[in-house]
Amino acid sequence: MQKIIIAIAVVLTLGSCASKKKMLAMETKANEIQLQLDKARADLNDCDTRTAGLNEKLKTREDELASRSARVKELEDQMEFLKKNNNQLLDRMADLSIVTKEGAESIRKSMETMNLQGKYIQNLNTSIQRKDSLNMALVMNLKRSLQDVSDEDVQIEVKKGVVYVSLSDKMLFHSGSYMITSRAENVLSKVAKILNDYKEIEILVEGHTDNVPYRNDNLVDNWDLSVKRATSVVRTLQEKYGVAPSRMIAGGRGEYLPKAGNESKENRSQNRRTEIIITPKLDQYFNLYTPQAGK
Repeated sequence: MQKIIIAIAVVLTLGSCASKKKMLAMETKANEIQLQLDKARADLNDCDTRTAGLNEKLKTREDELASRSARVKELEDQMEFLKKNNNQLLDRMADLSIVTKEGAESIRKSMETMNLQGKYIQNLNTSIQRKDSLNMALVMNLKRSLQDVSDEDVQIEVKKGVVYVSLSDKMLFHSGSYMITSRAENVLSKVAKILNDYKEIEILVEGHTDNVPYRNDNLVDNWDLSVKRATSVVRTLQEKYGVAPSRMIAGGRGEYLPKAGNESKENRSQNRRTEIIITPKLDQYFNLYTPQAGK
């Protein structure tokens, strides 16, 4: 650039004595030099760009090489591990080759026992799944049948693998009585219909009270009242709605299995209830847990 400026200065200084032709020639030369300079700068920028790209590719290749080296090391370690395992297996096979006839028979029997136990566990899981499916179907059918009954009067849930239908005493009985109300008969008729649809289940009816002492001429205490209330429910299910008595058990818990503490009126109300507990037949239930492998 400095040369161009010097050339222009010389041209200006000698302008008075130089011909117009020479001035045009020098301007043309200066323009050519400027074009060459611009091209050289463009080539330099292009070279810098290519150099940066090559550096980036080189970095990528170095990373790939490092990754492949690590993978090769990992594969070499795996090969070494497999070689050691192979040697251990060969040693074990050598040990097995000297197993006696009695030892081989013992191993065969152990394998048969393991297969029987595996089948037993599989059958047990299938039976439990079948029972869970039955419980789910029972709960859905009961809730559908009793959907017009208040949750305060009837609660349905699955606990410990069996279905519980909890009926409040204020819906079932008058205070201190074990006679079924007409309102309760409507509810029991719907429950009985579901129970009659499932012949393979058994029914345990449990009476419960709060801890407030109670007795009269016909009742000794709360325990006596809870038993008579359970018996009234069982008789209603049998005599009015055709539930087979061989499937039902009546029992009373009195105040000894409360749902909540008896400190408040609300809690005592929860404790006064009769529960219909729906279970598989006891022989079927025990069969689920009888090992077959020992037969």
